[in-house]
Order: sequence, then structure tokens, then C-alpha cells
Amino acid sequence: MTQEAHVTQGPLTTEAGAPVADNQNSETAGVGGPVLVQDQALLEKLAHFNRERIPERVVHARGAGAYGTFTLTRDVSQWTRAKFLSEVGKQTETFLRFSTVAGNLGSADAVRDPRGFALKFYTEEGNYDLVGNNTPVFFIKDAIKFPDFIHTQKRDPYTGSQEADNVWDFWGLSPESTHQVTWLFGDRGIPATLRHMNGYGSHTFQWNNEAGEVFWVKYHFKTDQGIKNLTTEEAVRLSGVDPDSHQRDLRESIERGDFPSWTVQVQIMPAADAATYRFNPFDLTKVWPHADYPPIEIGKLELNRNPENIFAEVEQSIFSPAHFVPGIGPSPDKMLQGRLFAYGDAHRYRVGINADHLPVNRPHATEARTNSRDGYLYDGRHKGTKNYEPNSFGGPVQTDRPLWQPVPVSGTTGNTEAPGHAEDDDFVQAGNLYRLFSEDEKVRLIDNLAGFISQVSRDEIAERAIGNFRQADGDFGKRLEAAVQALRG
Repeated sequence: MTQEAHVTQGPLTTEAGAPVADNQNSETAGVGGPVLVQDQALLEKLAHFNRERIPERVVHARGAGAYGTFTLTRDVSQWTRAKFLSEVGKQTETFLRFSTVAGNLGSADAVRDPRGFALKFYTEEGNYDLVGNNTPVFFIKDAIKFPDFIHTQKRDPYTGSQEADNVWDFWGLSPESTHQVTWLFGDRGIPATLRHMNGYGSHTFQWNNEAGEVFWVKYHFKTDQGIKNLTTEEAVRLSGVDPDSHQRDLRESIERGDFPSWTVQVQIMPAADAATYRFNPFDLTKVWPHADYPPIEIGKLELNRNPENIFAEVEQSIFSPAHFVPGIGPSPDKMLQGRLFAYGDAHRYRVGINADHLPVNRPHATEARTNSRDGYLYDGRHKGTKNYEPNSFGGPVQTDRPLWQPVPVSGTTGNTEAPGHAEDDDFVQAGNLYRLFSEDEKVRLIDNLAGFISQVSRDEIAERAIGNFRQADGDFGKRLEAAVQALRG
């Protein structure tokens, strides 16, 4: 079904509510004379138009979103005390924003890029944001490298274009990226639609139960529509014909009642396993093999309502990995730790200090009670209540119970790498992924990589990039080298 037109009775007015006499002609000094500064309807209209945009996200600028429902299908109270995960059949309203990573706000949808999968649960204990991707891993493992990585994906400050030299120079010098790059240039690097791809929390998170026991968890959202992807050639053609293909498909599928859904699974690791697990369980460049920790189905996510205004509900929506609820918390994942700060800081800059007050961002199933006041776009919601704690005027009080359990630490401060585990290197999981591919998938992977690597201007950059894939798998490197040489002559 299509959205009905919103009809408002009564006269057109200014922002202050005064009726507008003429919206076709500006006020002038006589017929054909200059426009008068006293025409406040004109000035207000132009001034507002000049300010209709806010700074776009540095990453994940190009996005689409929809509201939906998460339904719990399995009792998980043995692992977490989160109330929205407390009762089989319980439903929680959600908002999911999809996005590409590197492109700007006006870029095409059908490009080879990870997809953001940012999910907001409007729970009765506050909003819980799970800010993930459609990939279970990422290019780097420490947030201090994130600005450098993104600079290589964005436009070069001199040429104004994305440069293959920058991309492959960084990836070649950052062998930890080999796993994610293998994933990205495989068949799943360009989803056919947003409905036909999986989502992942990607990071490791903490769950804790009523007894205070700690578990490490990874989230998986498996599409019920099935995986469908585009070839490079199909994507190039679609990007030219319909740059809005993914956003359009999502909106139209919901309009016609074909609600996309995902089966929600988690991998659970008892806290005691982490220290001796064969991989560092907090390394974002690695997965937990399913044979070690089989995914457990816990729920269903369905998208069933489109936003009414893209700017208000998609562009101004904010997500932060720091938005936890009781029973869920962070892990020592160094990328996650950096994101706990960076996302909230980005939104305070882009949207404003009161961005959490906007309808799409504020809690829907409870009320936010804080002592923060004033600032840009403050709506006066607190009225005359006191703005400090403790107070004797009935103000909100602390609970004395942290949302998550403490994690023991030891040692001295310093700039250190994460601790190594038995099978921790930058290539083992990339090699495992390559060997899982069918022969046809390997051919497409090699073609996709070679086509991009062949564009670099310096031989040593190409050789270093190929060397990383050779360390992942000898056949992988050999075939890629031959393909690049053929293209580079």
C-alpha cells in the first residue's frame, strides 16, 4: 500500500503562525522595483532553505531506514538480564538504518562497500543501539587507525578522487585487513538489495545475568529473503540507471506489505573461555568459527513501517555503541572502545547536543530523566525541575547497579597491542575464507581484486598487496599475481 497524502486545512503561514498573503510574488518597491527587506515571508523562506541540510556523516552518509519489531523466540535469561530479552514472545519496537560506508550523501547504492546495519531497540529500560555492518569482521582492529583508513577510502585531498594508490598502499601496509578485503571483493561485496543481505553486530559484547555471570556474545542477523548479490558489471549498470536502487527497493517492499525479516542468532562464549581461546575473541578482524560456538536462534526482526520524512528520521537518526541497557555492555575490543566515544561525539557535532530529544532518537518505551539542560534546540521538557543530583525535590536518583559487570585488568599503562592467542595472525582466517569459496566464486574474487590492484601507479604497492593474499593462501596469491600482471602488461 502507498502512503496517503497528508492534508492540512487552513491558510499557509510563516514559522511564527502568521498567514501568508502571497506565496507567488515577493514584495517590491513598485511594479518592477527591487525586493524589499521587509518581506519577512520571503526572507524566512530563503533563510530556512539555506539551512535545510546538516553536515553529512563522514562515514555511512548514504543511508535508508525503516521501523520494525523484534520478537524474542527463545528464553535467554540464563545469559542476560536485559528485560527486552526476558520473555518468549516479547516484542520491542526497532529502527534500522542501512548505509554504505565510503560514499557521500549523493552516491549510488549499488557499490562495492560494506553496509552499515545500525539497529535501535526502543526498550523499557532505555534505547539499546547495536551498530554493526553486513560483514562479521572489519579492516582494522584498533580505533586509532580508523581516521587513516577512512582517509584512504575518501577523496584524495589533491586529486579530489578516490585513488587506488591510497587504498592499496594502506591495505598492503595493514595486513590485518586481508580477511575483510577478501570478504569485500567476493560475491557478497555488492548486495542486490538491503533485504537480501545479513547483518552482524561484528564486535564482541558482554551479556550478564541476574547472578552476575559474564558471557561474551556476537550477534548475527540472517536474512529470511535469502542472499542475493550483484556482479561488478551488474552493479555498474544499475548505479547508472537507478542510483537509489537499494533505498527504493526497501521502501517499495514495505509499502506493498512485503515486510523483510531476519532471523536473529547469537554466539555465546563463557567468560572463562576467552583467555585461552585459539583466536583473540575481541579482535574485530576475526570471527568465532561456528564449530567452536554454534549460533543460537533467539528471535525475529521484521521491518514493517517506512519513515514519513527521510531527513527527520534517517538523516537525523543517531546511533551509538555506548547506548547499552542493563544486562548488556562492552568488551575489551579496541575498535569498540574507540567507537564508544566517537559515535556520540560525531552526533553532538552533526545534529546537536539535544539530538537525543528528536522523536526517532528518544526512548519510546520509557522516559529519559537527566539533569542536562539548555543547549541548541533544547525543548524545555524539564520545566521547573532541579538540574542537579542529589537533591531533595524528588529528582531522579542513581540505581547503584551498573549495566554490565566489571572486567579485571592488570599491568602498566602504555600503547600496547592486544594479547596474542594461539592462532592469531593476520592471514589464517582470510585463507580459510578463500578455501570455502567455490571455483566460480574464486574466479570472480580474483577478477574483482585484480581489476582494482592493477590501477595502482607503483609496482611495489601492487606487489605488497598481492603478498598479503599469498600469505593467506598460496593459490590465492599465485592466481592474483598472474591476473594483475595480465592487466598491467
